[in-house]
Amino acid sequence: MSKTQPAAYSPVHILIHWAIAALILFQLVFGESMKDLERALRGDGTPDAVTAFMGNAHIWVGIAVLVLTVLRLVVRARFGVPAPVPASRLQELAARAVHGLLYLLMIVVPLTGLAAWFGGIREAGEIHELGKPLFIILIALHVAGALYHHFALKDRSLMRMISSRA
Repeated sequence: MSKTQPAAYSPVHILIHWAIAALILFQLVFGESMKDLERALRGDGTPDAVTAFMGNAHIWVGIAVLVLTVLRLVVRARFGVPAPVPASRLQELAARAVHGLLYLLMIVVPLTGLAAWFGGIREAGEIHELGKPLFIILIALHVAGALYHHFALKDRSLMRMISSRA
């Protein structure tokens, strides 16, 4: 862990955060394409170009989420993160829980997807499919918390992940 605590998130922290957010949003919106690809491969064995592209995009975007998440954890460990804004004990626990569960999902969901697709592990696929509703719930909580801090508490929590200026 870093011996010093930065005053603000670095541009690298911010870029990785928003890149992962965009990739996960893509997965949530277009993730059903994997089912289309699987059905096509089980059926006549030849998916159309769009189905093949979207299915493969799902795989590669999932890998990108996993790689960027590992990179983000390395950056956090190496360079640290700013101290949390002052909050009640309950808000602090909720923030830690949501962030921790998001990190867990950003690792487990791609790994189980890869295990299901390339390893044929049915149970991994079932776990993988639980990721979508869990991501939606946690993202909603994360966004609600950020908006609450920004509009109700009027602190700089949200702005810290938009600009690296302290």
